[in-house]
Amino acid sequence: LTILMPCLNEAVSVAACVQEAAAYLQSRKILGEVLVADNGSTDGSPELAAAAGARVITVAEKGYGNAIRGGIAAAESRYIIIGDCDGSYDFSALDPILERLRQGWHLVVGNRFAGHIAPGAMPFSHRYLGVPFLSWLGRIRFGVDLSDFHCGLRGISRAAALEAGFQCGGMEFATEMIGRFADAGFSVTQVPVSLRKDLRQHPGHLRTIPDGFRHLLLILSWKRR
Repeated sequence: LTILMPCLNEAVSVAACVQEAAAYLQSRKILGEVLVADNGSTDGSPELAAAAGARVITVAEKGYGNAIRGGIAAAESRYIIIGDCDGSYDFSALDPILERLRQGWHLVVGNRFAGHIAPGAMPFSHRYLGVPFLSWLGRIRFGVDLSDFHCGLRGISRAAALEAGFQCGGMEFATEMIGRFADAGFSVTQVPVSLRKDLRQHPGHLRTIPDGFRHLLLILSWKRR
């Protein structure tokens, strides 16, 4: 199992996330790695991640999707669980995702609405407007029974991901991943996950209006390959 964390200036939280993920692997006696795909941090995040026990790679091309795609290419495991390293996801609670992967599912997406969302962890506009609306459109377009298209915690089969042919480099990659898996006929499911308030001391990387529009445009203009 590779636990993959895209990273851009997360010095406050990345070491704790790496340690939590490494402890999970050790507690479950899983042969695996914690892989941090650094996307150009200038705050010492790569050094902190490495000191905490992660294997760190540098992905030069900027963007959330590019960081994850670089991590998928560099991963050394059959399964990959992807999660943000800002402290918002609990890397000690990955059993439900890993169980589904071991059962043969190709993509396992976290569902924060079916789990627990801590106070202050998700903006009102995301929780009640943007994410539900875009997820509804995504369910119609891709024919998958998912309620949370934008959850940053998800598991994948690396072989299926390499075959999917991802193209997006930005935040809309979260939607593209689901669309590519669905169009390719790979199995997709969801599990409840919890969302904690992140530890960031700077604004998040997600830009509500422009990134939301990119997700919307991707869904409306989607063409199967």
